[in-house]
Amino acid sequence: MKVLLVEDDQFHAGYLSEALQLALPDVKDIFHATNGLEGELLARKHSIQSVVMDLQMKERNGIDAARTIWRERPQTRILFWSNYSDEAYLRGIARIVPQETSYGYVLKTATQERLHLALRGVFLESQIVVDQEIHRVQQRHIRTHDTLTDSEYAVLLDMALGLSDKIIAVRQGLSLRTVQNRLLSLYDKLGVDNLETVPADFAINKRTRAITRALNLRAINAESLESAERDLQKWLDTYHDPIEKVR
Repeated sequence: MKVLLVEDDQFHAGYLSEALQLALPDVKDIFHATNGLEGELLARKHSIQSVVMDLQMKERNGIDAARTIWRERPQTRILFWSNYSDEAYLRGIARIVPQETSYGYVLKTATQERLHLALRGVFLESQIVVDQEIHRVQQRHIRTHDTLTDSEYAVLLDMALGLSDKIIAVRQGLSLRTVQNRLLSLYDKLGVDNLETVPADFAINKRTRAITRALNLRAINAESLESAERDLQKWLDTYHDPIEKVR
């Protein structure tokens, strides 16, 4: 078995390598990439089917790298490991994971035994393995009425990129009225108006406030915004004058 470690921290990479050798004695080759872009190249060059993927990296984050790897080889088994259980990461992974593909998400604070179980579960037994804390975050979002829908989340990202209501409507294939309704729902769910110390006659910029609340709640983060920015640039290459397409 060949395994690729995509991790920009040398200490964590060494820890992962030792964990792999203990949990999976049959591993013959361990490759190491220090960022997502290098990880994509090594996975492609060596046809690697088992990957441990960090999420936060300076050059190409883990979700973008995983998206490329899965697009080229959908059967690749990827175990994400991170310091964070942000909703933005959970949404990002859910949007790109192929059907019937085994993957995992384990926190770097997990015990060595838990990491070993995750490595064996994903790479040997083709299971979906999600850390307990991450699972609790998922269940909390499922149960609460404040959970953002996928459509609301897409509008939130576009708003964070600075797009107007009209451009968001074109980009998301929605009517202008629908976009405005999504914004009202976002403001409500993100608690934009919950500012007890602000005088009633003081107006706030609700769009900016919504983005700040989303960042504080970890509904979006730097990596999700970086990915959204790249997607926007690709879209702009196709729609050179999107405003003209608004009805």
